[in-house]
Amino acid sequence: MLLNSKGKHRRPSKVTRIATLAGVTGAAVAVPLMGATSASAASVETWDAVAQCESGGNWSINTGNGYYGGLQFSQSSWAAAGGTQYASRADLASKDQQIATAEKLLDMQGPGAWACAGAGGLTNDGVDPGVNTGSGSGESKPEQAQPERQAEQPTTRSEQREAPKAESKKTVTTPTGEKVQKGDGEYKVEAGDTLSSIAQAEGVKGGWSKLFELNDDIVKDADLIFPGQQLHLK
Repeated sequence: MLLNSKGKHRRPSKVTRIATLAGVTGAAVAVPLMGATSASAASVETWDAVAQCESGGNWSINTGNGYYGGLQFSQSSWAAAGGTQYASRADLASKDQQIATAEKLLDMQGPGAWACAGAGGLTNDGVDPGVNTGSGSGESKPEQAQPERQAEQPTTRSEQREAPKAESKKTVTTPTGEKVQKGDGEYKVEAGDTLSSIAQAEGVKGGWSKLFELNDDIVKDADLIFPGQQLHLK
């Protein structure tokens, strides 16, 4: 797994330890900056070998021991090498993203950052792994199943048809402004009509009383019918 000495992101080099013992202040900072002048790199095959030793080649492993992913990053090392741009922890990132972060850590700390560097043959061999850290990576960690998309709700815009409302019965307006039911009969009342005159003109058997009976749903008073009302004749 990744070595993490007293919270630092790398194991102190031999030169650093000697400088510290000699009391040379600032040497612990100067040495890694000098080492960072030439970029380090290793092939994907090399990183696979390191991961096989570190985690059995399980790039999404999280055993709860404080080290994550195939290359067993500590959280501090993952953050220091910029891994959090991909995922909050290494085990949540893809293989390619973990390798890209490991390349930066290798450049920062050298092979000694990994306990399995020797077993995996990790060296600064200068081989660009050519990993793809984008969403199209073929080695990406499988995403957790997303909840099924709920069926879309019908639109609630104004053009959506509402449940048809019961039509109000049509009415006609009387000369006094009162509204009375219009009816749906075959005879339309005209000005000057009476039930008696209509019954006689239309030959209604039973006369005005029968006509009144046939239309008692809209005619409340046999003496009051209004233009526009439509009366049933049979």
